[in-house]
Amino acid sequence: MTKARIYQPDKTAMQSGKALMQHWVLEYAPEKPYVVDNLMGWSGMSDMKQELDLRLSFATSEEAVEYAKRQRIPYEVIPPNKRRQSRKAYADNFKFSKVTG
Repeated sequence: MTKARIYQPDKTAMQSGKALMQHWVLEYAPEKPYVVDNLMGWSGMSDMKQELDLRLSFATSEEAVEYAKRQRIPYEVIPPNKRRQSRKAYADNFKFSKVTG
């Protein structure tokens, strides 16, 4: 049986807010690797569970773990990445000695 991943999704590059980062997701890890077509360069796979896009959302990680235990799904919990925010002023772009970091 395939292992499920339980994680908290990160903010995409197209998002400015943090609205979709509050929930936890349980999804199956792919059983088979992606296959690259030599002629066209397309990538694909023959794993049916990835084709179905089975993703379940939960309010907390504990709820996702309890669901996986009830359904006898082997799982792996991936801790969320802590966002490091560096505050800069717009005027820092024009300083003689630029602020980095």
